[in-house]
Amino acid sequence: MPEFDDSATTTAAPEEVWKLLYDPIRFADWWSGFDRVTPGDAKGGAGDVTFWPQTHPDFPMPQHILTRSEDHQVVVSCTISDLVFDWRLEPLRLGTRVSVHVEIPEAEAARLVTQQKVVRASLRRLSELAAES
Repeated sequence: MPEFDDSATTTAAPEEVWKLLYDPIRFADWWSGFDRVTPGDAKGGAGDVTFWPQTHPDFPMPQHILTRSEDHQVVVSCTISDLVFDWRLEPLRLGTRVSVHVEIPEAEAARLVTQQKVVRASLRRLSELAAES
């Protein structure tokens, strides 16, 4: 199974980053490639929210969301492609480190490089938005 890790630091306090990371409706503000996020599963399944990709606006992608505030962790799992994004925050003396571990199933292995680019851009945007708060 292809997987990778990435991280970025921001001058924002962990609480400011958490506000963006904890609220899945705000994902479209910083997660690269998504036009919007809506509550619930647009396909009628068990997803917590639905991502609407910019490149395929008519293709809803339901997601499961697991948040653990005590661990500063948000895990996003796609119900269609089975990609898993495990986002974590680490308080620093002057700011926050935002880390993500991504698991890609073998069936989606061709998406590895694209997902690395998406995650890098998303980390940068999340860090910038949190610092602006």
